[in-house]
This record gives sequence, structure tokens and C-alpha cells, in this order.
Amino acid sequence: MSGSGRRPQAPSLLPPDTTEDARAAQARVAVLPIGSFEQHGAFLPLVTDTVIACTIAREIAAAYPVHLLPPLTISCSHEHAAWPGTVSISAATLHAVVRDIAESLRRSGIGALILVNGHGGNYVLRNVVQESAGTGTRMALFPGSADWDAARTEAGVQTPSQSDMHAGEVETSILLHAHPELVRPGYETSDFLADDRRHLLTLGMSAYTESGVIGRPSLATAGKGKEILTALVDSFAEYFSLLAPKEAR
Repeated sequence: MSGSGRRPQAPSLLPPDTTEDARAAQARVAVLPIGSFEQHGAFLPLVTDTVIACTIAREIAAAYPVHLLPPLTISCSHEHAAWPGTVSISAATLHAVVRDIAESLRRSGIGALILVNGHGGNYVLRNVVQESAGTGTRMALFPGSADWDAARTEAGVQTPSQSDMHAGEVETSILLHAHPELVRPGYETSDFLADDRRHLLTLGMSAYTESGVIGRPSLATAGKGKEILTALVDSFAEYFSLLAPKEAR
């Protein structure tokens, strides 16, 4: 943790491969991390979702022969607009960018794209995958809710998924494991629950939480973060098997 007054330095989120690395790998499945730039309380950075998506994607790339892409760092965070620092793009823009990336990959010989989504508010990504049928690029969205549920169970996460919505036990645990330098003091005393959020899309997050936190970050540990990532990498096997050409499996 960063206990000094200095701002922690963000980790490098960019894959280091050269074009010759890509040529040698001959990957047929690409992985695109999609994050956000939005508030995560006073103790996690605005880039939390991007860091988490990149961390998951990096672990996947270490275990499977995929073409790891750099992240999309700004997405659909309109429900967080009440907090300073949050920046969003429209769902239509996100849809178009992902579609263009998929088309570019297809022209270069990669016919499968898996979106590693770190922000739950990117609802449009479901439609992007849904509409990809017949375009020449096979697509999937990862992790799905079942993958997260399995990872939570494997890691012994105590907060139910409905309660652990934002800057809670899961997100804080992943950062404590992968990038503890980004976690500032205060998560230990920032628990806040708001399970009834039926008008979230209409009213925004600020109608349900003053701090920006909905969850129990006090229960977060680096050990849980490590187990969550391990479980997600295991879950990815089904997605890779589904999309990868037989010769690439």
C-alpha cells in the first residue's frame, strides 16, 4: 500500500510484443481488455477497471496462445458522473470502436476476439458480441457472471455479488494482489451496502452512495485476489476452446 503523500505510479498496461513476436506466435484469438475511467471511492484509482481487465488479460495471455491487445481505457461510466474525474464515451462509440477492432483483426488473419470486460456498466458489449454472428469474426465476452461466481466461491469471497457492486471485496482484493501500490489507506473502513438499486440507471450511483463505494472492501485480501485470478484463467479455457481454430488449441 502507498502510505506516503506521493501519488502511486500506474503500472504499464501495454503489451510489449513487437511485430516479429506477433508473426512468430501466429495467434488466431485476440484478447481485448476493456476498462473504464471512473471513481472507485477514495482508496482505488480511476483506472481500477482498466487495471483489472488488463491484469486478467495478462494472466490469460500467459496461459493461452492469444494475441494480447492494449486496453480501451474509457468506456460507459455515465452512472458515475457525479464524481470528479470520471470520463465516459457513448455506448454507440464503444460499440463502433470494438467493431472496428474486430474488422481490423479479421483483415490481418485473426478471426476470433474475446472482450475482457472490467466494467459492469458496459452493457453494450453484450450486443456487440450478439451482433458479431455472420460478420466473419467470432466474439465472446469474458468473464461472464458464472465465471465471476465460480471465482468468488474459489477465493472464499464473503460478500454476495449483489452487495459487492463497486470498489468492494473483489476489486480491492485483485488490486491488493496484482498492484498493491495502487491501493491507498482507507479501504479497511469504507464498507457500505446498498442492495436495493432498482433505479440505478435513472438516478446514477450518487443516489445510493455518498462515498462511491458499494461493497465491503474491508474483507479484501491479496490472497483472495490471487485465487480469483487463478479461477478466471481456468474458466477462460472453455472460451478459448469454443473460439480457437482446432490447429490453435
